[in-house]
Amino acid sequence: MLNDLYAQAEKKMKDHVEHLRHALGTVRTGRASLSILDGVHVDYYGTPTPLNQVATLSVPDPSMIVAQPWDPSALSAIEKAILKSDLGLNPANDGKVVRIPIPPLTEERRKDLARKVHAMAEEGRTHVRQVRRDANEGAKKLEKDKKISQDDGKRALDHIQKLTDQYIKAIDDLSRKKEKEILEI
Repeated sequence: MLNDLYAQAEKKMKDHVEHLRHALGTVRTGRASLSILDGVHVDYYGTPTPLNQVATLSVPDPSMIVAQPWDPSALSAIEKAILKSDLGLNPANDGKVVRIPIPPLTEERRKDLARKVHAMAEEGRTHVRQVRRDANEGAKKLEKDKKISQDDGKRALDHIQKLTDQYIKAIDDLSRKKEKEILEI
């Protein structure tokens, strides 16, 4: 019973950390990375479609992303979608591909992005704590229903807290690494 509770709590915590890892990948740094375009959706024949499903994306150098659409009629839609995103990018369309230069970040923009990363990490920590609360309630219910002893209930709460500490540390590490990446010049 307790092992199932632990496994379920750990899986949920791990999922929240992975979600944060993916979300942090979409935060722009000074270098070109295809993951910053993950949230860009192109209006393709009236359907919002992820950019990577209408074009081949590549990074020819650290300050440039190139989007080559499979359908040349989608060029202007791709350009509009990138402009509409709040990434601060100015794509250029040469008739065959959309070139997306990645400008160096200003100090102010770096600080804004660092604050955004901090907020995302805090949200991740909140989710992990919510999982802890649910798991603790589950352990207390097992104890109340006399399915586990009082000592087992205490050990369960300690184990759940250790899991929580482990995953919050992972979130802090991800956050610190991303903030360092953003604030580096």
